[in-house]
Amino acid sequence: MAPSATTESVGDVIVPVTKGAEKKEEIEHVHGGEGKTPLEAISHGSLVHPGIPTFSSHAEHRKHILIHTAAVFRDFSRKGFTEGMSGHISVRDPEFPEYIWMNPLGKHFGLMTAGDLICLDVQTGKVVGGNKTRCANAAGFLIHSEIHKARPDVHAVCHAHTNAGRAWATFGKGLEMLSQDICYLYDSIAVYNSYGGIVFAEEEGRNIAKSLGSKNKTAILLNHGLLSVGATVDEAGFLFGLLDRGCAIQLQAEAACAGNPALKKQVVSDEEAAYNFKMASEPNILYAEAQPDLEFEFAMAGEGVIEKGIEGMGIDEEFR
Repeated sequence: MAPSATTESVGDVIVPVTKGAEKKEEIEHVHGGEGKTPLEAISHGSLVHPGIPTFSSHAEHRKHILIHTAAVFRDFSRKGFTEGMSGHISVRDPEFPEYIWMNPLGKHFGLMTAGDLICLDVQTGKVVGGNKTRCANAAGFLIHSEIHKARPDVHAVCHAHTNAGRAWATFGKGLEMLSQDICYLYDSIAVYNSYGGIVFAEEEGRNIAKSLGSKNKTAILLNHGLLSVGATVDEAGFLFGLLDRGCAIQLQAEAACAGNPALKKQVVSDEEAAYNFKMASEPNILYAEAQPDLEFEFAMAGEGVIEKGIEGMGIDEEFR
């Protein structure tokens, strides 16, 4: 082989690559998993990995949601998604979908328990249950309530001001499909390309909800931060982290290309990205994706810590 040549591995094929020449080797990709659910496709053996659990009562379902919401907050803290009092997560009540549960203003994500959460009427903002010792975040309610009103399919919304998210949000651009994982958000990342200051008006909340659209799972908010939604708080939390890591990877790739113009990004094709989305961005598998990190939070907190206060949590009788 000439000294100017190198080799590259394409699948199981070693392809000689000479300087100035382009690779022509084409590999045929065969997709599997036809006729299977995403969880069936990823599970090897006689068992199928569990997805979203079911409950015998609204009360048991509510307990599960509030405990997992508190665990998602703790996971956000561990990943560095905190910034003073900024950031909020909301989740619909399973019995009264016009009510949402949110975190109290100023409570550190890493200390959140199920008993800290506040239940609010999505239409009026009135406190209808849960924690009465602290106030909610007004800006958070104005954003989340408008999304819940505009998207009946959305059961949970996450928003925070992360470092990578805010850095990439300065460009007002979406993300390229640079890796297998970010394809879970293929054709599902909205960009709110206008900055209207701290959200203290319903109109700005509506603008953000409108930018999210009818099908997107995440949004990049110009000069602001990131937002995700999901069928469960587990899904929304996992997708939020995925979006943040996608921003970090995009920033790193852009920096590498700027430092070495010879580098060219290889973006996942629409066909492959759409296949990944189909097989990895369904509510049950996204719920399952979140569980390892949440199980870690339960183990690190110790028995009963994240669940603290759950027995007294519910909707006040006058609002039922």
